[in-house]
Amino acid sequence: MSQTRITDADGMETSYGFSTVSGGGEKQARVDEVFHRVASRYDVMNDLMSGGLHRVWKNAMVSWLAPSRRPGWSFIDVAGGTGDIAFRIMDASRGAAQGTVLDINASMLGVGAERAGKRGLDGALTFVEGNAERLPFPDMSFDAYTIAFGIRNVPRIDYALAEAHRVLKPGGRFLCLEFSEVDMPILDKAYELWSFRAIPAIGEMVAKDRASYEYLVESIRRFPNQENFASMVRTAGFSRVSYRNLSGGIAAIHSGWKL
Repeated sequence: MSQTRITDADGMETSYGFSTVSGGGEKQARVDEVFHRVASRYDVMNDLMSGGLHRVWKNAMVSWLAPSRRPGWSFIDVAGGTGDIAFRIMDASRGAAQGTVLDINASMLGVGAERAGKRGLDGALTFVEGNAERLPFPDMSFDAYTIAFGIRNVPRIDYALAEAHRVLKPGGRFLCLEFSEVDMPILDKAYELWSFRAIPAIGEMVAKDRASYEYLVESIRRFPNQENFASMVRTAGFSRVSYRNLSGGIAAIHSGWKL
């Protein structure tokens, strides 16, 4: 079951789970199809797959971000279609923030926009269909850039990180929440069994889609570990790069500043 983790951005462009594809275009098309299929059940599946821990991890990310309550403070949440992170940031800023949710997948954005409407956030959040590798915004547009459980699905991670740096204002903050490498000997074995045996089976029962969740589990195992990803963030030009492990390294939050 185990596969060697990728150590640099180049390897992710041709990695579709444990399979190798011809390049970024093929990977992007396959990933898009996965998220079109799972969009309607995405948040339910997150609860089932993580035992609700994804909520704790997302709260930890937003807490570390410490959104400003200054009027006009702006953020972009990339690959955030269903709105989970954006809603938390809006709550933490007490409604002062100006938020943009960007996702390449229209199905995910549709779920997020519907949820935003039910929360009365129609005017506070803008939902934009776009590619993390080519953000449709001018330089120095945002005070913060967040991405949660999305960076590993981007074919050219170095492009996405460069774009994150470009659209941030000087003094802006980058935060990435992603599954990572478990650093506890007993936990890693239990997590391996849960991932490869339970999660695809849950996907088949709840979302009627085993293959998509097999890909998602495999993509986690291929993603660079904490130190290798931190190196990529530094290479993109970010300063004061650091990370925090969550739940023994099942997930990690990476932070960087545009100084």
